[in-house]
Amino acid sequence: MVACSALRCVAASRPFVAGAAAPRAALGRVACSGRAAGEQQAAGAGRRGALQLLAGASLAAMLPTRSVAAAAASVDQAAAVLEDPQWPDKFPFKPEYFQRYDESSDAIFYEQPRFVTHIDDGAIKALTQFYAESFPPSVSQDAALLDICSSWISHYPPGYTAGRVAGLGMNEEELKRNSQLTEYAVKDLNEDPTLPYEDNSFDVITNAVSVDYLTRPLEVFQEMHRCLKPGGLAVMSFSNRCFPTKAIAMWTSTGDLDHIWIVGSYFHYSVPGGYAAPQAKDISPKRGLLGGGGDPMYVVFARKQPAAGSA
Repeated sequence: MVACSALRCVAASRPFVAGAAAPRAALGRVACSGRAAGEQQAAGAGRRGALQLLAGASLAAMLPTRSVAAAAASVDQAAAVLEDPQWPDKFPFKPEYFQRYDESSDAIFYEQPRFVTHIDDGAIKALTQFYAESFPPSVSQDAALLDICSSWISHYPPGYTAGRVAGLGMNEEELKRNSQLTEYAVKDLNEDPTLPYEDNSFDVITNAVSVDYLTRPLEVFQEMHRCLKPGGLAVMSFSNRCFPTKAIAMWTSTGDLDHIWIVGSYFHYSVPGGYAAPQAKDISPKRGLLGGGGDPMYVVFARKQPAAGSA
């Protein structure tokens, strides 16, 4: 199913009409992938199949062929997606793939604060652990972090502090509640993707479970690159949960492995050569003999390349 050209939104299961009001039943975060991970594997096509439907046979022909057996044998199937992505020469996604079922102002949707978590405890723990392993040491006064699409909680390690921890989000009440932020700004990046920060300001930029809502991702990733210090790290995390009426049609029409390739493409095409090759990791909590587990959780991350000629 083509995301928008067929005038259907998979997540909404009704005709796709840009600008339509969001039905109340769809306002909660639900599973938003067009196909579950197991369904992708059973189909035997991985991301190739979904992206062929989205972008046409010419793009599909450029994507690496990876058998289900080979993918299953990989230590981390998510990481394998970006090991040999075979990027097309040009950004392959059409503007209509970034439409949403509900094209009304995001300011209206996010007007009321939501003091809830949007992934379960297992996924939160996994993301927090990844951050703990990736961030500069806590209490580093010269370290600066930025959490975009931020909320009342950033899932940073408990007690983590730095000289600067900035948050940029849509709801001021939520941002005020985020005790780890040293500053915050309210802004809709779909209206204006410019980040209100100076060049080379941050060691790390994070975006937790919100990259699927960006309608102008290349511009946002260009801005992240501008604001990162050379060698700085950008981390995009996501699960299979979303507000389906606000996620872009390309996201709701594809599966988890497709999402990794899509987010990797944002790094690759936004600033050609500006980011090191993006990497991915499946950090989903594992179910043990006594239970546990949780929502699937993935990170796609890359570092800003040092300027040419710099030491």
